[in-house]
Amino acid sequence: MIKLLMGNEAIALGAIKSGVRVVSGYPGTPSTEILETVAKNNDGSIYVEWSVNEKTAMEVAAGAAYSGARTMVTMKQVGLNVASDPLMSLAYIGVKGGMVIVVADDPGPLSSQTEQDTRHFAKFSNLPVLDPSTPEEAYEMVQAAFELSEQVGLPVFLRPTTRICHACSSIDISDSREEHIPSGFEKDSRWVIFPQLSYRRHIEIEKIQVALSLIFSKSPFNTVSGKGSLGIAGSGIAWSYAQDVINDLGLNVKTFKVGTPYPFPVKLAESFLEGLDRVLVLEELDPVVEEALLEIAGSKGLRISISGKKNGATPYAGEFSYELVHKAISDFAALPGADINEPAIPPLPSRPPVLCAGCPHRASFYAVKKAMKGQKAVFTGDIGCYTLGNAKPLNMVDTCLCMGASVSVAQGIKRVEPDTRLFAFIGDSTFFHTGIPGVINAVYNQTDIVLVVLDNSTTAMTGHQPHPGTAKTMMGNVSEKIDIEGLLRSIGVKWVQKINPFDQKAAITAVKEASNVKGVSAIIFEAPCIALVKKPEPLRVDSHICRACGLCIREIGCPSMILKEDGKVQIEPSTCYACGLCSSICPFGAIGGMNHEG
Repeated sequence: MIKLLMGNEAIALGAIKSGVRVVSGYPGTPSTEILETVAKNNDGSIYVEWSVNEKTAMEVAAGAAYSGARTMVTMKQVGLNVASDPLMSLAYIGVKGGMVIVVADDPGPLSSQTEQDTRHFAKFSNLPVLDPSTPEEAYEMVQAAFELSEQVGLPVFLRPTTRICHACSSIDISDSREEHIPSGFEKDSRWVIFPQLSYRRHIEIEKIQVALSLIFSKSPFNTVSGKGSLGIAGSGIAWSYAQDVINDLGLNVKTFKVGTPYPFPVKLAESFLEGLDRVLVLEELDPVVEEALLEIAGSKGLRISISGKKNGATPYAGEFSYELVHKAISDFAALPGADINEPAIPPLPSRPPVLCAGCPHRASFYAVKKAMKGQKAVFTGDIGCYTLGNAKPLNMVDTCLCMGASVSVAQGIKRVEPDTRLFAFIGDSTFFHTGIPGVINAVYNQTDIVLVVLDNSTTAMTGHQPHPGTAKTMMGNVSEKIDIEGLLRSIGVKWVQKINPFDQKAAITAVKEASNVKGVSAIIFEAPCIALVKKPEPLRVDSHICRACGLCIREIGCPSMILKEDGKVQIEPSTCYACGLCSSICPFGAIGGMNHEG
């Protein structure tokens, strides 16, 4: 059956075809749709969960794989940092059922803190990695990854990048599904990691890498074709662009497609390098393939010029594109006048991301800003929609490091600047992800910080996935809702208040009280994301009352508010969610409901 599928959908359906039994993960663009697609196409035989974080997700998948089930865990590249602790030990312990670790890398980065390359993690952990160049290949590779995992008794990485995850392609999907009945957990000392076991397993794993290199040299995911003195090697989406450019330019070159960057297919690479004078390597992010070819050429004493990132032929940072690869290949092959004739495109206006109109986070930030006006305060931020609170006119996010770091960074600053008020902003989903240990640390070490939990009842930034505070699971069940206030009190936070941030008077009063509490105090600003509520009737500005003072524009930066030519303000009705924040700060009462004059 031919279906038009996004790469993430293809990966999910490939896993289902392979008989996957347990799928866990944590949402993160560009990987999110993989788990969601499994859940959407679940016939009830697959257990699917959004775990509280990637570490937990990795451990859940590992436990199921210990029991002989085929399992898959999904995340983005920064999520692998969180999961790296169990990952490194898991490489030594191994698995019984096939286990695939899907890590979506984000060149650009389009929605991430880093541009890190998961292929390094594969080499670091001594685990195989498959690098798809098209959505079709991602569908095939995830199936091959399960088989390989069971063959070698190790987890296997699948590393799609943003364009593979989100590109669409027509793929021939099989209706059949493999049946893999888990054999169950068998008690054995192999599942308990000890130094002596790790030592023996390290020796075994290194032998496996050599064997895998030979296997990969015969894999259909790695190919050598063509002839000549010039060679082009590529992997991932860069290889797909390279194929198009080579065909469009009519080049006669020798090519090397690398679908398994680690362990590197050395024998096949040697056959590629034979007879070449110069090689161009095309790959997104780090020079993994390039360095492998340089090492082989050096060890064999081959006099070959290998170009790529190390000599500036291709960039280290950012996504590759057809145009970028076209220029790189044209320069490499010394083709004058091979530039692409692109039509002139007028420059687009800059559109920086902003908090949505009606977003409760804007009201929360504004309440803290007003309460702390004139005082020395630092506002540590976290990963989520609310990171956008750093923009003008709010200017309320002074730091942002990684998931959960707002709570811990605030403690470090407080130790150096004891006279500074510290506010740590964290979303509800991020609080459950990695925020709790930081709060415990602050309570234990008696650090004066104000924790501000921005509870909008969803994981908004990645597409409104459920979390432990929503009482919903990916299996469609309703569970016991984890109460943030009760949890905070149970770990020793004695001053906790839950406030609707749109009640600005109460919110400002609560912030002032919290800032004077010794030790850890906590404010839970509770109001749903606008995507979860029915759009109400928009507010209006009475032009007869409006004095054109511009206060509402300058103070909150709501994208629904427009400055007219006469200096007065009007509200765009299609985007207004009638949150009332603008109305609460207008000194003249010019903003109100539908009975206000437009």
